[in-house]
Amino acid sequence: MSYTNTKPAVQKWHEMIKTRDMSILSELLADDVVFRSPVAFKPYEGKQVVYFILTNVIQVFENFTYHREFFTEDEQSVVLEFSAIVSEKQLKGIDMIRFNEQGQIVEFEVMIRPKQGLEALAVQMAERFAKYQPA
Repeated sequence: MSYTNTKPAVQKWHEMIKTRDMSILSELLADDVVFRSPVAFKPYEGKQVVYFILTNVIQVFENFTYHREFFTEDEQSVVLEFSAIVSEKQLKGIDMIRFNEQGQIVEFEVMIRPKQGLEALAVQMAERFAKYQPA
């Protein structure tokens, strides 16, 4: 298996975050993508709900910055370390992203600390999810 599309996909991801052009996200997400949230017990499955989560979370984060990235040896996965502010609470976290051979995201897991930052994010996202209506 060759994952030569992973690094270009990660570059697209960074470009999307920098420009806030979320249309890029649609081509980056596989249809069967799974998202594991730091605040939800059950994973979210499918492109539509994951698109909703990621486009909203980027609006909630202030001063969002990536610091480091680590690729697995087979280059199928990357871990991106970030910091942000939510409701005046500083937080740090990592995005653990796994790609398929086509360079699409098949798994996206987020871990965040400290608890106060995570709680602030949970409150903001709960408000947005209350308005979420899948087609």
